Amino acid sequence: MNFILRILLTALAVVVLAKFLPGVEVAGYVTAIIVAIVLAILNLLVKPILVLFTLPVTILTLGLFLLVINAIIILLADAFVSGFEVNGFLIALLFSLLLSLFQSILFSLLGKD
Repeated sequence: MNFILRILLTALAVVVLAKFLPGVEVAGYVTAIIVAIVLAILNLLVKPILVLFTLPVTILTLGLFLLVINAIIILLADAFVSGFEVNGFLIALLFSLLLSLFQSILFSLLGKD
């Protein structure tokens, strides 16, 4: 149940960010839920592989390269989900930063599992 609530809160954050960020478009609420599911799957499967392959660069940049990996995950979700568009790498980077911030705030309201 907590997982479904987290997906719905992420979808809400995606919709809110799409309204305020120029360059990010979401076709509707169902698309936002699909984007949230795709982001969860990509963060579960692809992100650990990217972190492992880019570990030397991540260590060299003191972890700042993880922001680039998050932007790549957003761009991959853009490629997989029709109806979700992110125009450019910098917008994806800003979107990933704000999405992480919103998720932290919204998930803290849920409390512990």
